[in-house]
This record gives sequence, C-alpha cells and structure tokens, in this order.
Amino acid sequence: MTVHEAFRTISDHRHPVCAAWASAPSPGGVQPVFIPAGAGIYAQGEKSDRLYQVEFGAVRVYRLFADGRRQISAFHLGGEVFGFEAHSTHHFFAEAICATGIRMLRTSPHRNGLADELLPVALQGLARAQEHLLLLGRQNAAERVAAFLIEMSERQGGLDRVELPMSRTDIADYLGLTIETVSRVLSRLRQKGIIRLPALRSIEIVKRNALRDMAA
Repeated sequence: MTVHEAFRTISDHRHPVCAAWASAPSPGGVQPVFIPAGAGIYAQGEKSDRLYQVEFGAVRVYRLFADGRRQISAFHLGGEVFGFEAHSTHHFFAEAICATGIRMLRTSPHRNGLADELLPVALQGLARAQEHLLLLGRQNAAERVAAFLIEMSERQGGLDRVELPMSRTDIADYLGLTIETVSRVLSRLRQKGIIRLPALRSIEIVKRNALRDMAA
C-alpha cells in the first residue's frame, strides 16, 4: 500500500535514529502524512504528479530487477525533496525506511515560485546521482564504503557521529556490494582506528582525513 492509497496518521513511535531528522514546516502549511516503516510511498509505473519532502525519518528509492535483485539509487533524509521525474510516471519505487513523515507537494506549471525554489534541489539531486554512478563504476569496495560514510556525514552537517537509519543490507544494495563485504569493510576501518562503531546504526568518524583519502 502506497501513500496514495492511505492518507492516515499512525502512532508516532519513531525509530531512534529517524526521529533525529526533522525539517522546517513547508510553505502553505502542508500537513505531513505519516508512513510506517517499510510502507510504500510510490511505486514504479504510478502517475508522477507531485513531489515529496521528508519531514522526519528516511526514505529509500530503488529499482527491482527481473531476477529479484534490488538496486537502491538514493536515500533521502529530513528536509530533502524527492520524486523528480522526467516523464509522467515513476521509474522507481520509494519506501519509508522507518516511521517517516512525508509532505506531498503538488506540481503545477502555474506555480512558478515553487519551480524556482525546487530547481536548486533538483540540481543537487542530479549531482548526487552522478557521484553515485561514478562510485559504482570506478571505486572498489573499501572506497565505496568510505565515500558513503563521508556523504552521510556531510548530509548531517559534517558531524563525526553519523546516524544511519538504513540497514547494512540497504547500504549494500546502494553500493552494489554484498552485506558481508560491507560488514567486513566496516570492521577493517574500525580495526585501523579510522571509525568507531558505538551502535548498530551509528558510526563515529575518528580519522576524517584518512577516510576522505580512501574515498578519493
């Protein structure tokens, strides 16, 4: 069931990591829709007539292949806008990683002010997608994980303590690796003193320059 099929509020028992991200209220007082963990926001092939802003929580955008494999193309955190499409239908699936609040923004050719506001957001998303393609095409496993941790840190204001709402499986599907490889690289980085692993979904960057050099 996607957000188009269920416009309802659920009890606000948020994932402890997801609850950390909250955006400022959207213009016009658009109220958020509360999406439970794992629930769909939109599906591949559905009509694309609106954009989505993450109020709190986190979202994964992905494509399923015929053999059952999943490739995650993007994660979206609090305050970020997603759902941009070049055509009238969605080409990917979007799901809430944890209990997530979503504001739905209807697109209209008459709302020029909204278009002006969203252009920088769309360009930022395009740049991030290009970086992701470069990561998948050119970097080895350790470089991919290092680049991912740097990216997540920068998207959380450059903090050394990085909160990860997504699972190791999500990270693997985003980086084009196996979950075993992701876990092995994280363990190696911890052994080298580059990161600490204080919790399952929390990573502390100890040697940022070393991690950045690995990602370069």
